[in-house]
Order: sequence, then structure tokens, then C-alpha cells
Amino acid sequence: MIKSPALPLALIQLDVPPHHVVAKIGEQPVWFIDALGLQPDEYLIVRPHLGEALPAFSQISGAILSGSWAMVTDHADWSERSAAWVRAAIDAKLPLLGVCYGHQLMAYALGGKVEDNPNGWERGLLPLVCNAQTQRDSLLAALPATFNVWLSHRQTVTAPPPQAQVLAQSEKDGCQILRYSPYALSVQFHPEFTQRIMRACLPDGAGNSDARLEGEDWARELLRTFYLQTQRIDDQAQGA
Repeated sequence: MIKSPALPLALIQLDVPPHHVVAKIGEQPVWFIDALGLQPDEYLIVRPHLGEALPAFSQISGAILSGSWAMVTDHADWSERSAAWVRAAIDAKLPLLGVCYGHQLMAYALGGKVEDNPNGWERGLLPLVCNAQTQRDSLLAALPATFNVWLSHRQTVTAPPPQAQVLAQSEKDGCQILRYSPYALSVQFHPEFTQRIMRACLPDGAGNSDARLEGEDWARELLRTFYLQTQRIDDQAQGA
């Protein structure tokens, strides 16, 4: 049997960064493309905030929902439409990875609560502590029990969906990683970030005194593992 070309990974861009951030480092999909070394035929960028239709599940291998400068609690039309798509994608067993805003959007879409973090901003390269269940999780098993991640968020998941499993916490956030199903996971942190991206995303006037920017980032491994899993699932679907 001749194998069909692999389906692309959908990069769901949730709104656009401020102009000064775009001028330095581009928009969110570029950060994931660079992090994964994707070629043009390996990904599909979708921009719901511009009115673009979210992709049919049969046309993609999986999806990453990006971070955003928007707030889930604003309930923008494009965000609510994306939340409905997430619910359908969960039912369709599409591999999903939510990042920051994407994490909050997935939790909200599935019945969780999102609001301003009562503990304040998390910003910089900060440690997470994983639960014992992470050692059995397909995306997290290779990670240490405590590892550093890039964080930049004001809102957070204050109550996870009833069916979600909390897999990691930080000092200021009790829902850093949520597992919803064997195919769907979300993270409050940014596995696509580098120090350069973090610096560009800091608000004006924030410097090293406001955010820890030195150390080893482990989260990129999670991103690579998720992408490899979408490709394996795609291969299995084609062989069915």
C-alpha cells in the first residue's frame, strides 16, 4: 500500500501579539514552527480572530492552541467559537495541546473556571512540581519531577473541569498541567518559548528584577513528544 502524505499539524493562533512584540519575534505560530523545525507542508496556521474557519478533524493530525494577549473571560466571539471546536475535537479524539491561553480555553470549554490569578502574575523561568501520575503520562514520563518552564500569564485556571487530572503545580498556580483524555492535554506555561521570546514579551519597564530569565528549560521536550505522537496516530489511522 502506498502511504498518503502525512496530515499537517494545525497551529491555532488565538489573536495577535502587540505590535512591538511582533516587530521583534513575529506572531505565535512562528515560535512553534521554529521550536519544532517544521517545514511548510507540515503545518497549517488557522486564525479564528480573523474569521478563519477552524479545520476539519479529518484534515489535520492534531492541533496546538496558542497563547494570547486576550483574556478568556472576555468571551470574544472567536474565542467562544474556538471553545466549541475544542469540545468537538475532544469527542473526535483529535490530539490537542493547549498552551497558556489555549490551556485556559480548553479548561473553560470543558467546564472549568478561568479568572485572574489571585496569586498575581507569573513571569519568567520558574519551577513546576509534577504529581506522581506524570511518571505514567505519555507526554511527561521523560521529564524530571521538578523542572523549569517559561511562564507569562495573568489569568489562570482556578478550578479544573470535573474530568480533568491535574498533573503539575507551581508556587502561584495549582493547575499548571491538565490531562483531559489520552489525546488532550494543556499547559499554562510556554514550551515554545526561548529566553529571547520571553524578553520580547515582557511588558515595558520589566527587566531581570521582575522575571527570572536564566536557567535550563525542560519543557521543549514535551512539545516535541506531542508532535511525534500526532504523527504516529496519523500513521496508525492511515494503516487502519
